[in-house]
Amino acid sequence: MTDFLRAVLFLPDPASSSARGIDLLHFFVLGVSAVGSLLVFVLAIWFTVRYRRRSSSEVGTPVSSPRGFEVGTAFGMFALFVLWWGVGFKQYIEMHQSPKQALDIHVVAKQWMWKFEQADGDVTLGVLVVPADRDVRLLLTSRDVVHSFYVPALRLKQDAVPAMTTSIAFHIESPGTFRLLCAEYCGLSHSRMRGRVVALSPEDWDAWKAGRTPEPVAAAKSELEVAGPLRQKADETIADRGRAAAVSHGCMSCHTATGEKHIGPSWAGLYRRQVTLEDGRHVTADENYLTRSMMDPSAQLVRGYQDVMPTYQGQIPQAEAAAIVAYIQSLRDVRRRPEQILESSASDAGPPSPPPSSGTQQGAE
Repeated sequence: MTDFLRAVLFLPDPASSSARGIDLLHFFVLGVSAVGSLLVFVLAIWFTVRYRRRSSSEVGTPVSSPRGFEVGTAFGMFALFVLWWGVGFKQYIEMHQSPKQALDIHVVAKQWMWKFEQADGDVTLGVLVVPADRDVRLLLTSRDVVHSFYVPALRLKQDAVPAMTTSIAFHIESPGTFRLLCAEYCGLSHSRMRGRVVALSPEDWDAWKAGRTPEPVAAAKSELEVAGPLRQKADETIADRGRAAAVSHGCMSCHTATGEKHIGPSWAGLYRRQVTLEDGRHVTADENYLTRSMMDPSAQLVRGYQDVMPTYQGQIPQAEAAAIVAYIQSLRDVRRRPEQILESSASDAGPPSPPPSSGTQQGAE
C-alpha cells in the first residue's frame, strides 16, 4: 500500500532511517484529509437535496445540531492536530539532534554550487560522499544568500543561511546515489544548483578514504558533468585552518585555548557547554551560537564579560568562520581550570580587563 501511495505521489523510495516514518505521517495526514473532504462533499450534496426549497411559499424549519455533537467534532479535530504535531515534532527533534559518533561534514553553499568538507580536510564539490549505515551530521552555512539543502530520497531539507550555522543529521541504510537540489530560490541559475549524495559500502568507503575514486562516485561526477577535479585534499585539517584564521583575525588576543581567563571566554572546553548569559538565560555553545557570537557578539553576551567585541559580519568569510568553529570543537576535551568555569555566577568571572588600547580586534565568544 505504501509503495502504491509513493507511486501516486511521485515520491522516490525512502533511503534513510527517518524517511519511512515521515512517509507514514504524510500518508496518514493525506488519508484523514481525503476522508474528511469526501465526507464534507457527500454531506453537502445530501443537505442540498434534503433541505432544498420545494415551493416559493415554503418556509424552512430552523435546524440546530446537538451541543455534544459540536463539542465532539471540535475536540476530535483538535486531537488529530495534536497527534500530527506530536509525531512530526518527534521526527523533527530526531533529525536535528546530534548523534553520538556521527561523521561531521561542513557544507558551504554559494551561487550556485555545494562544497563539502570533512574534518580531515577532504573536500568535494557537488558530490557529498558518506558511508552507508552510519550517522552523518551536516553543518551548513552560506556565503551569499539563503539556500536549502534538499534530498528527496532522504526526506531531508535544511536551509543554509549566511552568518549562521544550521545542522541536520541522517542515516542512510544502504549504498546508493541520491539527487541533491536547492529548494530555495537563490538567483538566476537556481535550477542548476544540483548535486549528488553518494552512500558507499564499507569497502568503497575505505577505498575513498585511501585516495581512490569508487565507481559510484565517478558515476555521480559524470552525471553532474563536473569540470575539473571532483576532490581536493587540503594540506591541513579544517581545525588547523580555523586556528590560523583565529590568529589572523586577532581572536587570540582576547580568547585563549588553554582555559586561562582573559578578556573574552576561553575556548577550551567551550563547545557544547551550557553558558549563562548576562540576562540570566542558559544556552548551549553549539555551532549556531558560536557563529552568531562572531557576527553579532552583543546578542548573547556571556555573564561576567564586557560588551567590547566588534562584529565580524561581512569581515570574515563564511568558510573561515566555519573553520574557527571547527577549531573550537577540537578544543572540546581540553581541561579547563576550575576557577575558569564562569557560568554559575557573575562573581566567578570577576571584572574582565578592558580590550587593548591599540584597538586589536577580538575573536568570537
